[in-house]
Amino acid sequence: MRKDAAASPKTYRLYDAVISARPLEPALYLVATPIGNLGDITLRALEALAGADVLACEDTRVTRVLLDRYGIHNRPIAYHEHNAELAGPKLLAALMEGKSVALVSDAGTPLVSDPGYRLGRMAIEAGCRVVPIPGASAPLAALVGSGLPNDAFFFAGFLPAKDKARRDRLEEVRDVPGTLLFFESPHRIGDTLASAADVLGAARPACVCRELTKTFEEFRRGTLAELAAYYDGDRVVKGEIVLVIGPPIPPEAPAQSDVDALLKRLAADLPAGKAATEAARRMGLPRKDLYQRILELKDER
Repeated sequence: MRKDAAASPKTYRLYDAVISARPLEPALYLVATPIGNLGDITLRALEALAGADVLACEDTRVTRVLLDRYGIHNRPIAYHEHNAELAGPKLLAALMEGKSVALVSDAGTPLVSDPGYRLGRMAIEAGCRVVPIPGASAPLAALVGSGLPNDAFFFAGFLPAKDKARRDRLEEVRDVPGTLLFFESPHRIGDTLASAADVLGAARPACVCRELTKTFEEFRRGTLAELAAYYDGDRVVKGEIVLVIGPPIPPEAPAQSDVDALLKRLAADLPAGKAATEAARRMGLPRKDLYQRILELKDER
């Protein structure tokens, strides 16, 4: 760590008030930072950024903007995917020396789709304390703003850029019983929506969440087919995107007359238990209910 950083006052500024940061206990602090609007920082995050012995970030230029906004003099050092093998052990050594280390990503919560995961694992395996300081998160902001079900959801990060790999990944998560969330590039959103409509179903509801918390924040909602058509062609799309896709649409229940007809055919050749098992496989209905219905049909004869 630089000597001038160590000598800098551990303070932060809120409007015209300069506040002293309390000393941090030795630990790795995973500090969430704003995803766009710098006003979304938390007081606890400011204190950690100002008070940490070592402050590590993806891009020092990006983090410097946030630090300057709040009058924080701590000098950040770079930790990103290109220098993780070199910088990671140095940060771990600082932790082992009893120092406090704060880690931030360029935006949002560190360790979510960024190399901070490796440092977090190293710290845990070395027996160091890891302290999450929650705050802004693009996937959660998109989820609650999309209007889609949020009782169960699955965050899948970035989809592959190539069409076949992207479709294979969508196939893997097609039947996840919850809302799906993906990060996506504005240059690929049209192709991704077209692939999603083909693999997941054109009628599945979705929302393209763009530039969250920023001046041109946008939530565009519709079916996958409607969104694919909107973003098809030469439409220029800018900004960071979270794609939210609603849960699988349950198939319509078969008519009772169709269920009874199948049960009668199967029960004519199979024992009731095996007939119910086969009918459950074909129609996706509970075996117990089908077995009971077979008995009822026999009684009606």
